[in-house]
Amino acid sequence: MRIGVHVSIAGRIYESLERARALGCDTMQIFSRNPRGWLVSALARQDVEEFRRLKSKYDITPVVVHIPYIINLSTPDNKLYKKSIDAYVEDIKRADELEAEYFVTHLGSHVGSGEAGGIKRFTAALKQILKNAKPKAGILLENTAGSGFSIGSRFEHIKRIIDGLDGASGVGVCLDTAHTFEAGYDIKTRNGLENTLKEFDRLIGLNLIKVVHFNDSMSGFGSHVDRHQHIGKGEIGLEALGRIINHPKLKDAAFIMETPKDSEKDDLRNLAASRKMCKGK
Repeated sequence: MRIGVHVSIAGRIYESLERARALGCDTMQIFSRNPRGWLVSALARQDVEEFRRLKSKYDITPVVVHIPYIINLSTPDNKLYKKSIDAYVEDIKRADELEAEYFVTHLGSHVGSGEAGGIKRFTAALKQILKNAKPKAGILLENTAGSGFSIGSRFEHIKRIIDGLDGASGVGVCLDTAHTFEAGYDIKTRNGLENTLKEFDRLIGLNLIKVVHFNDSMSGFGSHVDRHQHIGKGEIGLEALGRIINHPKLKDAAFIMETPKDSEKDDLRNLAASRKMCKGK
């Protein structure tokens, strides 16, 4: 069982590994650049080499790179669609430079064009990206809370995308606990968790869950409002999160928190809470 948090890349990108090490993480997630802007500078070769060295030295694995927020592979806007595909290829190549194991991908927004159309656009884009970038990092599709016109709140959305990739390898899933709960899957109760995992396994396969975004939820069950909360302080709660992190069918996934950072001590508190409930740590 590997547990970590999303870590800042402020300064030199390899400093994120120092931060993760100081927190006691053995896995971590980063953005490889500013997640809210299109302009990006190439990674300095020395920084990449130092990143790889520290990653190996500290045995922080998997390293997960998260897609920038501005990319939308489900958009009906052709200009933004092309721009998003180009940016995605660039970002997945950056992840490969850093020798990151996974690249987590939100599924975008259909912006009112319809769920079916959005899924079709996303699938076509990802097929093109896989062909052009030939990534070494595994691409993980992240489920969503279902706010607005977002794709990915239902497991069926992810199944349709994977089925549409014609057997492409290297594509898996990042399951977000807050999003799952907010989307209306009952993971708070013992029976609800079992039923949710059973449904996921039937539709997609639990073996494809490589990363769990381990977050409590500030929002209520089925609210479709994406609001993360500190571990044990939200609507899912400590007891239910304990069942999730100790579930034998999730034992091979890395657990990474995207919990609030109201103070510099928050990551330490959330990591401590997670380890305390985890029987394998």
